[in-house]
Amino acid sequence: MFRAFLVIFLTFAYICILGPPLILYGKLTGNSDPVYKAGVLGAKFCLWLAGVKLEVIGRDKIPQNQSLVFMPNHQSYGDSPIVLPILPPVIALAKKEFFRVPILGSGMRLCKFIPVDRKHRQRAIQSMNEAAERLRRGESFVGFPEGTRSPDGRLQPFKKGVFMMAINAHVPIVPMSISGSHRVMRKDDWAIHPGTVRVTIHDPIPTAGCKMDDRERIMERVRQAVISGLTPEERPL
Repeated sequence: MFRAFLVIFLTFAYICILGPPLILYGKLTGNSDPVYKAGVLGAKFCLWLAGVKLEVIGRDKIPQNQSLVFMPNHQSYGDSPIVLPILPPVIALAKKEFFRVPILGSGMRLCKFIPVDRKHRQRAIQSMNEAAERLRRGESFVGFPEGTRSPDGRLQPFKKGVFMMAINAHVPIVPMSISGSHRVMRKDDWAIHPGTVRVTIHDPIPTAGCKMDDRERIMERVRQAVISGLTPEERPL
């Protein structure tokens, strides 16, 4: 628990020291890049404090200069800090509760992250429609298709929202497999266990020309790609 306390305390201090001046600068200039870069640096700092080492496979499979939807599985709270430094600049779909956190929420809004209200279907649909429109304008997103963290590390069923978003915008989906983060920080357990997390980036799956009738087929392709990068104990039963 001491390591967990240290990570939380120093990460909070990092946010409190760098966050306010960078957010103020961003609001005055309209430039959110320093806030985003500070977030990436903070993610790396957090992983270093936690004793987490990353093994990244397939980074060269990420297409350049186009909109993408990255879809990793979700094993722990550490998944967002794990994927953020690996990816090109992305916008995240995040639980609306994160936007209520002082400083952090302001930074997320400044970086144009989109809150998702999972308890309100219509608002969730509006968030997905907004994301699809921004994908069409050239931005990229990262979203966890399971919708929430796995309680035991095994891959859970996928939600349809992020797939509808990608199909509506006709942009490729990049499946990602996060393996080992559940052992580092389990759901409902604040203890942190240092270790290595393997992230596998898979071949993009195109959605150009696809319709909503193709959604189940695309979901299964993404699911099989994610499963291929997991260990047997992380695969669904």
